[in-house]
Amino acid sequence: MKRTVIFDLDGTLADTSADLIRAANVALAGLGTTGRLDHGVPEDRATALKGGRAMLRLGLSKAGAVDEAVVDRGYRPLLDAYDRDVASETRFYPGALDAVERLLGRGDRVGICTNKPEGLAEKLLAALGVRDRFHSLVGADTLPVRKPDPLHYTETVARAGGDVGRSVLIGDTKTDRDTATAVGVPCVLVTFAGHDLSGLAAEAMLDDYADLEQVVDGLLG
Repeated sequence: MKRTVIFDLDGTLADTSADLIRAANVALAGLGTTGRLDHGVPEDRATALKGGRAMLRLGLSKAGAVDEAVVDRGYRPLLDAYDRDVASETRFYPGALDAVERLLGRGDRVGICTNKPEGLAEKLLAALGVRDRFHSLVGADTLPVRKPDPLHYTETVARAGGDVGRSVLIGDTKTDRDTATAVGVPCVLVTFAGHDLSGLAAEAMLDDYADLEQVVDGLLG
């Protein structure tokens, strides 16, 4: 059975923080708050890779108390702003696409399991010209559940034509670690997204995509 390598998207394959922060600031301005995110601040960049609501909470906290009703009100405008300009400053991490190509070249199955809404993930990959590199893509709203629910991951593997028992999840956050644990598969966490990975006990850490195949082979054989 072929190996299946499933990637998270934001913070794992690609640094989407600049485009996400720009969209968040549009939404924050619309909410009337003075709080803004700054791409030059490491905490803000790292938060951008944790999702829209996390960005809104951080922006609101810079101006005062955080009201979850206000976070909810800003979420749709954030998605709309992001949809209008999804890929201007997004860049794949060094070596990421080369690593995907090497996996494909040796016959591995490759998919994306992301908590980004499916339509936005599809639009981003199409804008970057790489959608055809991935056998599957399952987003936050593709199913009734999302990561860390194990179904989100197992469906991504199934759509890629793989076997969960011969699969590995490449991610960057506790959500990815928790997903892999729930499914019972190994987790590899990348170290370059700026998150605190202490205590997550991943099966492996990945500092450089040049080492991806060696790491995968060490875990799956």
